[in-house]
Amino acid sequence: MLPDEAAPCRHAGAPPPAVVQRVQDLVQNLVAERDVLARYGLTAEEYRDALPAAIEAARGSMSAGNTDRRQFLVDILQALQDTGLVNGVTRPRYGDNTVYRLAVPEFGDIAIIQKGCPDGAHSSVRWSVPDWAREAYLWWLCDSLKAEPGEHVVKGIQRMRSRFFDSTDRTVDGVIFHNHLCGTPIRLCPKQDRAVQIGGKLVPPPCVYVTPDSDSHAASLNWEGRQQRVFPGILLSLFGMDDQTQPAYVGHVGFQRKVGGIRTVISARFGVGNSTAYRR
Repeated sequence: MLPDEAAPCRHAGAPPPAVVQRVQDLVQNLVAERDVLARYGLTAEEYRDALPAAIEAARGSMSAGNTDRRQFLVDILQALQDTGLVNGVTRPRYGDNTVYRLAVPEFGDIAIIQKGCPDGAHSSVRWSVPDWAREAYLWWLCDSLKAEPGEHVVKGIQRMRSRFFDSTDRTVDGVIFHNHLCGTPIRLCPKQDRAVQIGGKLVPPPCVYVTPDSDSHAASLNWEGRQQRVFPGILLSLFGMDDQTQPAYVGHVGFQRKVGGIRTVISARFGVGNSTAYRR
């Protein structure tokens, strides 16, 4: 099965790789277009020398938009508190790891570890679960159009896989793929009929994947998706789902040891009778 089957959504506005390459070629070859450069008051030498700094400045300007992406998660967590699904939300201090602490009535504290796109090491394996967390989740705020959402999820899970086969490692209890693009014309969502107003936006339910407990010796880890967690139900309650409806919207990650290596399953559910899965 293809990696993009790990999530039910697809990008509608992502430029194809060939177009991305042509834009890259254009930027690199502009140095030879002296007439174009002259219209901007540049010589070829000035363009060539300033290009690396200009690219870094452009990246910095785009990174400034991270505030809006982070606000998306803050709005959801605040909505959980406003509706009484959690007692309180403690936000991370500047300079600390971006970990939110949710106080859940009659359960304990849940850690939400905010990350970017899961295909990078920083967002997939460079994290630790706080000692105070009863459950912990990676929340991938990924707005990259370089790959379909399912491909991003697969890359992140494959990077994390070894941690689940180490009993000494405290792993996360699940991963969540959801950001401000979800449900927009750029990233169409098949769960849009369950969307609710959060932070002034119509937000569909997230893609939630329950992951297994770590075990160094197990031949199978959550392969059938029987592992139960608490936070997915709390989160989906925000979208009006009751206990009977929620299981149809919770996916899972599982592993199997085989002679030829470790197999992986990543299953996404998006309603009764609706699911998609990646197995390899």
